Amino acid sequence: MAREPFWPAQAAVAAALALYLTLPHRLTMGPSWLLPALEVLLLLPLALTTPHRVADEHMRVRRATLALIGTIGAANGLALGLLVHYLLDGGRASGADLLVSAVTIWLTNVLVFALWYWELDQGGPGRRTRASGAGDFRFPQQHGGDLAWAPGFVDYLYLSFTNATALSPTDTVPLSAWAKLLMMLQALVSLLTLVLVAAHAVNVLG
Repeated sequence: MAREPFWPAQAAVAAALALYLTLPHRLTMGPSWLLPALEVLLLLPLALTTPHRVADEHMRVRRATLALIGTIGAANGLALGLLVHYLLDGGRASGADLLVSAVTIWLTNVLVFALWYWELDQGGPGRRTRASGAGDFRFPQQHGGDLAWAPGFVDYLYLSFTNATALSPTDTVPLSAWAKLLMMLQALVSLLTLVLVAAHAVNVLG
C-alpha cells in the first residue's frame, strides 16, 4: 500500500491551533479554548490511529480529516470577518494589536489552504502515488512527464504560501475547477487581510 506520512499535516494543524490561541477574545466565538479543544478531539484519534495516509484508507478517516480542516478554516474566516466588522464599526485598537491579528490570520490562511490542497488533490494522500495522468495541480516536477513523482505536504505548503503572497499562481498551475476556485478564495482572504486590516494598522501606527 502506498503511504504518505501524516505528521507534516498534523504539525500544520497544531501550528494553526497555536495561532488561534493568540487571537484577542473579540475575534473568537465563545471561550478562546473551546474551538481548539474540539479540534484536538478530532486530531488526536487521527494522530494515534493513522500515522500514515494510505490509498485504501477508511472513509471515516477522510471525513474526520475534512471536518478538522473545515473547522480550522471556518474559525479563521470568522476571525477575519469579526476583525473587518470591528474595524468598519469604528472599533479602536492599537496598531501593534491589529498587525499581530492580521499576521495571525494570514499565517493561518496559508496553513489551512495548504491542508485543503494536500487533502483534495487527486483524491488525497496515498492515492496520489498510484494516480496516473494530470492531477488538479501541475507542479514544475511534472512538466517533464515524470509520472512517478508525487507531491508531498511541503509542496502544497509552498503553493499556499506563494498564492497568499502573490495573490496568483506562480510555478504551480491549478487545472481543475475546484482548484481554481479554492485558490481564488485563498487570494481573497489574503487580500482582505493584507489590504484592509494591515493598511488600517499602518495608518494607526503612523
